[in-house]
Amino acid sequence: MTFLKPHSALILSVFRIVVGAAFLQHGTSKYLSLPPTKMSGIDPFSMGGVAGMIELVCGALIVLGLLTRPAAFLASGTMAAAYFIAHFPQNFYPILNGGELALVYCFAFLYISAAGPGPVSLDRMLGRA
Repeated sequence: MTFLKPHSALILSVFRIVVGAAFLQHGTSKYLSLPPTKMSGIDPFSMGGVAGMIELVCGALIVLGLLTRPAAFLASGTMAAAYFIAHFPQNFYPILNGGELALVYCFAFLYISAAGPGPVSLDRMLGRA
């Protein structure tokens, strides 16, 4: 299937924006109660609070495509830690331990940190990509 090959760079930007926006929601939910969830109003000094700050800041940077590689790398590491601290001890299988999302985010952000932001990004506009 080569019909998408000419659009692969643009698809990378769309992938970055969609994944970053989904990740950002976790941070906005925890710190801005947008949307309100059981995690809203979390203690900023708790493990979840620190993760929420990373979700908020890195998610926004990834959506904008600003400092994309370091933000995605930090987000990837955060999700790896979340998986191994919160999910893996419960069960080996991600489908049984509720860790599928953390696992997918981890590798999506690892890919973005390696591939870069794509053409639609502030990094590219500023000549940093």
